[in-house]
Amino acid sequence: RLMPELPKFDDEDLKSYGDEEEELALSPPAALMSILATQELLLENILECIPVGKFEVIQPLSDEFCLVLGYLLTWKLTLAFFKAASSQLRVLYSQYLRRTKSLNKLLYHLFRLMPENPVFPGQTTEVSNKDTKTFFTEELRLDVK
Repeated sequence: RLMPELPKFDDEDLKSYGDEEEELALSPPAALMSILATQELLLENILECIPVGKFEVIQPLSDEFCLVLGYLLTWKLTLAFFKAASSQLRVLYSQYLRRTKSLNKLLYHLFRLMPENPVFPGQTTEVSNKDTKTFFTEELRLDVK
């Protein structure tokens, strides 16, 4: 709930940024970016031997699973923050992410984690391709039991 409220504080400071020749960048919340940088290093250590295009199955409830989940949830917070920001702030934030290569790292990690065929478990092979349920076509239930 807090993330959409944070960009308005940067909006007030936006007026102090002048027309300088250097391309400007503005960091999203420092605490969030610090956690993201730490998680990027940890995930890189876990996935370093897997080339992009191949994927790694992470066992649920393992330490690696918790690290990956934390990383993806941190990105979810970052994207919620971006969504609430004005277009001028988004440009500055995106410049920061470009300089830190965080978006590149996110894509590398996603392409190493995403399964080749994201079919729902428990389906028989007799189902036609048209009727195949995937993680992209079905709503995912995230209820905690």
